[in-house]
Amino acid sequence: MSSPLTGTVAIVTGASSGIGEATAVRLAEHGASVAVVARRKDRLDALVAEIEAAGGTALAVEADITDRNQAEQAVAAVIDRFGRLDILINNAGLMLLGTVLDQDVDEWERMIAVNQKALLYMTNAALPHLLTAAEDDLRKVADIINISSIAGRQAWPKFGVYNMTKFAVNGFTEALRQEVTQKHVRVGVLEPGAVATELVSHNNQTVKDELAASDAKNIPERLQPEDIAESIAYMVTRHRRSSIAELWAMPTSQA
Repeated sequence: MSSPLTGTVAIVTGASSGIGEATAVRLAEHGASVAVVARRKDRLDALVAEIEAAGGTALAVEADITDRNQAEQAVAAVIDRFGRLDILINNAGLMLLGTVLDQDVDEWERMIAVNQKALLYMTNAALPHLLTAAEDDLRKVADIINISSIAGRQAWPKFGVYNMTKFAVNGFTEALRQEVTQKHVRVGVLEPGAVATELVSHNNQTVKDELAASDAKNIPERLQPEDIAESIAYMVTRHRRSSIAELWAMPTSQA
């Protein structure tokens, strides 16, 4: 018996760790051929080996998708290898925290590049292929899932620019959904709360210590990447008549 995504091809960005890595594994388990995109080629190669050892099919694509040409080339490489594209998971993200007064403006630029520009470049390059896939007889539907955050719904001090990028992801996702949903390209946003990933690790030690103390007190059991991967898999395996426009996934302990 075939799996729900047998014959489909998926791209997962930010796939060298955390949510992206777990999502690639889960989609492969559902039968998709998965292209994993990130800058850390050694980790991508290890992930491909893991997926293939389990009987799946995967392709490592090393790219800095904040560069428009590299994003376009990444999508082209997937089409060259597999001949189609059915699912795009825009997962790559960066969270650097600080007050508007004191934070290094270069950090703002980095977040805007990863959280917004990379998502736009990948979506623009992938969309024509997704529209084509939605018209053929394999599933008669295609999917874009953008990974946002609870920070796309709620703002806090020191999160200002990160908040801005994630609120923007939510707005862009809804606008795009209205543009293409009747063409059976489903567009959804997934907003996780606290997840045990590398996201915090890019901050300075003071910020990391503050967040660790806050989480220990307020969120004793964070979500795991596999929890989010399962939610993504749920969104893209629905019958074509069903579109999950927004999914908010929170740790039970996070108020």
